[in-house]
Amino acid sequence: MSEVKTYKTEWGGKTLTIETGKLAQLAGGSCKVQYGETVVLATATIAKNIREGLDYFPLMVDYEEKLYAAGKIKGSRFIKREGRPSDQAVLSARITDRSLRPLFDDHIRNDVQVVLSVLSVDQVNDPAFVALIAASCAVSISNIPWDGPIAGLTVAYLDGAYILNPTPEQRVKSELFLLMAVREEQIVMIEAEGNEANEEITFGGLEFGLKSGQPVIELIKQVIKEVGQEKIQATTAKLTAEEQKMYDLVEQKAQDFFQKNIDSLFGIRGKSDRQEKEDKTKEELLAMLETEEEKAIALKLFAKYYEEAFRTNMLEKEVRVDGRKLEEVRSLSCEVDILPRTHGSAIFQRGETQVLSTVTLGAPGDAQIIDGIEPEYTKRYMHHYNFPPFSVGEVKPMRGPSRRDIGHGMLAEKALEKMIPDKEVFPYTIRVVSDVLMSNGSSSQASACGSTMSLMAAGVPLKNMVAGIAMGLVTTPDRSQYKILTDIQGIEDHSGDMDFKVAGTKNGITAIQLDIKLGGITLEICQDTLAQAKKARLFILEEMRKAIAEPRKELSPYAPRIEVIHVDPEKIGDIIGPGGKIINKIIEETEVQIDIEDDGTVFITAVNNEGMKKAKEQIAQIVREIAVGEVYEGKVLQIVKDRNSGSEIGAIVDLGGGKDGMVHISNVCHCRIAKVSDVLHVDDLVKVKVVEIDKERGRIGLSRKDLISPTDVDALCQGVATAAPAIRRGFSANGRNGRNNGYPKRDFRN
Repeated sequence: MSEVKTYKTEWGGKTLTIETGKLAQLAGGSCKVQYGETVVLATATIAKNIREGLDYFPLMVDYEEKLYAAGKIKGSRFIKREGRPSDQAVLSARITDRSLRPLFDDHIRNDVQVVLSVLSVDQVNDPAFVALIAASCAVSISNIPWDGPIAGLTVAYLDGAYILNPTPEQRVKSELFLLMAVREEQIVMIEAEGNEANEEITFGGLEFGLKSGQPVIELIKQVIKEVGQEKIQATTAKLTAEEQKMYDLVEQKAQDFFQKNIDSLFGIRGKSDRQEKEDKTKEELLAMLETEEEKAIALKLFAKYYEEAFRTNMLEKEVRVDGRKLEEVRSLSCEVDILPRTHGSAIFQRGETQVLSTVTLGAPGDAQIIDGIEPEYTKRYMHHYNFPPFSVGEVKPMRGPSRRDIGHGMLAEKALEKMIPDKEVFPYTIRVVSDVLMSNGSSSQASACGSTMSLMAAGVPLKNMVAGIAMGLVTTPDRSQYKILTDIQGIEDHSGDMDFKVAGTKNGITAIQLDIKLGGITLEICQDTLAQAKKARLFILEEMRKAIAEPRKELSPYAPRIEVIHVDPEKIGDIIGPGGKIINKIIEETEVQIDIEDDGTVFITAVNNEGMKKAKEQIAQIVREIAVGEVYEGKVLQIVKDRNSGSEIGAIVDLGGGKDGMVHISNVCHCRIAKVSDVLHVDDLVKVKVVEIDKERGRIGLSRKDLISPTDVDALCQGVATAAPAIRRGFSANGRNGRNNGYPKRDFRN
């Protein structure tokens, strides 16, 4: 085994430790990183041989959440092994991928795999940024060509100050939270959520994060210096002398054609029209050549010349692919109430990107339970994003959400999360689904816009409207000049240098996601992008307001209604009943959903008013305080007998709401009777008065006699009193004095 080495630095008030030479030594590069008591093992390995036929760099990043890291066993009774990655694990893997990928040579065709295993979680230090540091170090000390290192970190803005690597509590309370990957002088990746943080605060957070990441980079450099391996030569498809000769010959033949025709592909608004024009141009190009080899080379040259024209037109002429100005947003279309039965619906279209967003409102109990390596919690607002192949005119199998779908859905969810009303104001569980019907760039931000309108149409009282925009970048090779593009479309994302998504309200930013193809971008570019994105965001918000200016005051007639009741927390057990017997009975009889919180808040969700009314009445009966002197009408549930003698001593009467009391035989009627069943029978409906409450023993004494005048004839007693046994000397009418032949001495009220 290699020598075990440990490297440490004090960072953000805690010790950051990197250990090498002990774990996973057969991987290309491996290290264990610890921050607090959060520990991540990272490995990086490159395949020995290239994969033939690929036109992309095959990088795989896997983020493995080990439940033992949090001291948990999987909740399923049948499956205890970790299964498919959680959404959070998918997002963490994507964050690492987006941070590492720009620093690889994209001509590499060997498979590269980075595996991040979360071994310990202290529930204070986020394993996502620890994994970023571990991945950076593992790749840096491996034999894989890579232009690192980078540092991962988090930043919160709270109470006017920036906090490095905040706690979960600080994150929740913060105005801005950033997860960043940085290198020297440049920012590589941003994932941010804000509570309407303005551009100045956001830029300050980026500046703080860039500076704070430098000690980590210096530590990794120290590790590289001592244990780093020699990098292998990247295996790229190099041309032989004969192939280069053929390449030069084809380029010479087609050069005039390119110069005359490439520029004609720019300035066409429609994606289909532009694609049709491009296909015809390629056909004309291929018709000039004879062999298949020449034609294959010509197509590669076409891509090269198109890319050059793409950059030249924007940097020198400020002409975009579709003829727009650099800061121009594509044409917008905003509509609400698209579907008749959904609780809320909207279509947002920007250029040729079209998203249908729908809202479903549910009971508090419909909230999603999140059970991973973090402490279990529930989500009452969810956003799901679907990207079917027809949206880009393709044919592919549909097999559930991809990593990209999960990531885009979470970004739009994050954009609106802080604007969702508190549960006390709007107790519903909310699910939004955004289906991408057409896509030509920035469908995630179109989903944020569509979600906003559909939520407002559903009557969800959003704190503010949210709109999103994707910003792009084109730079010169030496990075001396750059142009920032507003509202990038597909080709500008593919051929450009940056995809900087910004969502927010009129007041500030709620979400950011940055992906780049360069090694990094400067703070200056970040600042310019934020300012330009704000203009676009405000413009889009105004267009959205034309479709719907404020949340609807009334919910859809098809949406469930929720009413809130507050009860004494000590009454919760009475509502639930033994084994849930009482609450389940109410739910079954009234067809409502009931959710109860520990503080005594009861949420009743119903689809019809009658069921709501009945459920409220039943719960009111359960929690009401029964007082001496109150009169009730209820059914006789049981005739009670003395355990010793077997004599009937009383009748149990249902008082409603799961409560009952006993009418002692002496309180059935004014006349003396031998048996309770001579007057009362099970299922009889009887009026009774509360005469005694024994709270310690949980008993309620009732009287039927007190509701009957002694002078009135009790029809139920006619013919019964004469059949009663003789009264022994000393027995009083109320049964309290003397002895009663065959009756117990005790009166219930005693």
